[in-house]
Amino acid sequence: MKKTPFTDIHINLGAKMHEFAGFNMPIEYSGIIEEHMTVVNGVGVFDVSHMGEIWVKGPHALEFLQNVSSNDASKLKVGDIQYTCYPNDKGGIVDDFLLYHYEDEKYLMVVNASNIEKDWEWCQKMNKVGAELENGSDRTAQLAVQGPKTVAVLQKLTDVDLSDIPYYTFKVGKFAGCDEVIISNTGYTGAGGFELYFYPEYGEKIWNAIFEAGKEEGIKSIGLGARDTLRLEMCFCLYGNDICDTTSPIEAGLGWITKFVDGKEFPSRKLMEDQKAGSLTRKLVPFELKDKGIPRQHYEIANENGEIIGEVTSGTMSPYLKKGIGMGYVAKEYAKVGTPLKIMVRGRGLAAEVVKGPFRK
Repeated sequence: MKKTPFTDIHINLGAKMHEFAGFNMPIEYSGIIEEHMTVVNGVGVFDVSHMGEIWVKGPHALEFLQNVSSNDASKLKVGDIQYTCYPNDKGGIVDDFLLYHYEDEKYLMVVNASNIEKDWEWCQKMNKVGAELENGSDRTAQLAVQGPKTVAVLQKLTDVDLSDIPYYTFKVGKFAGCDEVIISNTGYTGAGGFELYFYPEYGEKIWNAIFEAGKEEGIKSIGLGARDTLRLEMCFCLYGNDICDTTSPIEAGLGWITKFVDGKEFPSRKLMEDQKAGSLTRKLVPFELKDKGIPRQHYEIANENGEIIGEVTSGTMSPYLKKGIGMGYVAKEYAKVGTPLKIMVRGRGLAAEVVKGPFRK
């Protein structure tokens, strides 16, 4: 298994380790519920160095991005970030990613760890305009520091004014004595915070500085288990669960990142335009269980008459709400908020209801 700059630290801290996307990653430390609530109420640190980073450079960078991504990259100023995806040629999604406008004619795509090689091959295939592509994944480490107390901790370590970095923007500066750190007001938890990108050799120094600065705030290491429950409470899609090669961004409720502007000729544009105009047959919806139980991926979803109308894509027991929650695709006529559903668990239908996300307001 691959290691991040922090793998040995996780092991020494007693983390429960497991393979994820080819990396030896911490799943939990003290327990998912405790870690989850630490992030909701305080501050926690996730090692997300397994994520991929692909640079796009040169005079044809924007033209390439407009034809490979669903969102309108022309709207980005230097310092802006955009959530977007790579549509495939069958109406599905190759991957979802964050796009950073780093400098003039220079962009950074932050992709999912499990899709790095697939995304790299797709980008090369789609690069018909001669943009300069560079896979910087092995030369980039990343920590996500998340929670309402994040600014109080991180501001001690940088002269960059964190209050001057609005949501979905970033700055590059010195952090914990290390140069060229990307300080990004983004995250996958809905609890606020920043994501830090830096050279791997800075890893231990930055880790130690953050935990020293966060002692008074009760800072803790957080595993991927709580990362999953936190993102699900916010109805953030997870690639491989809620979106994949066979789900369109329109079906997944990502029409807001799918822009049909002049000059954008991304794959499956016509199909997605038709879906947005009304040809959809299914939609991704959030739901809450009314009965006791925990929904899991691939559980069938039925209507009140017991007819199968869809499938659960993500589910858990919400540490915040203390009830079963999930997301799943259902036939579009059952997608309205308030629609009763049944989640099929070992032949028994548990009562559920379509709700308006996110679960954690």
